[in-house]
Amino acid sequence: MARVDVIMPQMGESIAEGTISRWMKKAGEAVKRDEPIFEISTDKVDAEIPAPTAGVLAEILVQEGTTVAINTIVARIETDASAAAAAPAPSAPAPAASAAPAPAPAAPAPAPAPSKPAAVAPPQPPPPASVPDASGDGSESMEERLRRRSTPLVRKMVAEHGIDLGAIPGSGMAGRVTKSDVLSYLESGAPAVTPAAPTTPGRPAAPAAVPAVAPGYPAADPWDGDRVEPWSRIRKLTADHMIMSRRTSAHVATFFDIDYTRISQLRAKKKAEYAERGVNLTFLAFIAKAIADNLRKHPIVNAAVGHDTTIYRRDINIGIAVALEWGLIVPVIKHADELSLLGVSRAINDLAERARTKKLSPDEVQKGTFTITNPGTFGSRIGIPIINQPQTAILAVGSITKQPVVVSVDGVDAIGIRTMGMLSLSFDHRVIDGAEADRFMADVKRTLESFPEGSV
Repeated sequence: MARVDVIMPQMGESIAEGTISRWMKKAGEAVKRDEPIFEISTDKVDAEIPAPTAGVLAEILVQEGTTVAINTIVARIETDASAAAAAPAPSAPAPAASAAPAPAPAAPAPAPAPSKPAAVAPPQPPPPASVPDASGDGSESMEERLRRRSTPLVRKMVAEHGIDLGAIPGSGMAGRVTKSDVLSYLESGAPAVTPAAPTTPGRPAAPAAVPAVAPGYPAADPWDGDRVEPWSRIRKLTADHMIMSRRTSAHVATFFDIDYTRISQLRAKKKAEYAERGVNLTFLAFIAKAIADNLRKHPIVNAAVGHDTTIYRRDINIGIAVALEWGLIVPVIKHADELSLLGVSRAINDLAERARTKKLSPDEVQKGTFTITNPGTFGSRIGIPIINQPQTAILAVGSITKQPVVVSVDGVDAIGIRTMGMLSLSFDHRVIDGAEADRFMADVKRTLESFPEGSV
């Protein structure tokens, strides 16, 4: 039989797993190439995943609501019509989050999976002998064994929360620790431990992140009549990432008033022409273009933080935050400095629309180097956003309105009506000095207030 594996794609640079939120096809149904067959959810994106080939959906290996690691086989498509008709098409049970499903029925696991910790008492660390030695000769170190029984995401979580991985019973295949095991361990009230010293000589350990509502931290209790809504997986991860970013970067903000009067005039002049080409010309397009043109002059603002290093990104990829009913998503305009204003406008329109309809591809939410968020859309005067790790800066766009401003006419001060707004830049003071941040913003201000008509 000619069967094609359908895998869980990577939907973001730091995403190690995804949740299947809905199957759009049933086992035994015919599918066309590039036809959406299931929907996934991560902390960065909700998206419909197309079929890699045409055929019949022979097997569904991961059920709705199950979280699995990227590259896990979630289904198989039979491309041979006669084989598909002869083969049964029952859905297989969902695998554990960290274990890829086997291609054929397998023998029982060598050892039963330990049960999850009870909510009433913190679990006790299992003895070292409970982690099997894959080498068979006892030469494998405890660290190697623990790494083997966990995914990169799990190891990142335990490092951020200051947990001993060896203390968490695993419910996955052969006792592997899954993300659900870590969350259950935290919810049980288990105490955190002091993270071990860094293994790389001369390199300090990264600061451990604090969970959004960690054991021992204040948490509200519901009162009579209150409505209690449990956090979704996306909300939990977003909360965790925000706390982690605040603890990781030395956040500082700078604010600039921008006179958009010239931009407003150019926009009014060219808006109909852009509309004829199917593009909505917005203030945000001018701002994104000005940012892209100035990041090359100020590479530190387009950088990322490594281990005791600053990584200057070659590419200029601008993420545009899009607010959706179910959360926030940040599609990325790749090589934004190489695009004209029309190209930037078209990219913003296209990415925002496909974000709302869950049509983004995995590549379109990855490898951002700078982020723009636009709270001004809702009337906010300005905001102080949290940096999108591991970037070094993020820009907030405030509301743009007509305001009375002191202007100089032939050397005489007067009150004039101008189109004004604010921009704020949150930056990581570990690597960006205040003077450099302000020089960058001054250049952006100058570009916006004297935008060349020939560029529109």
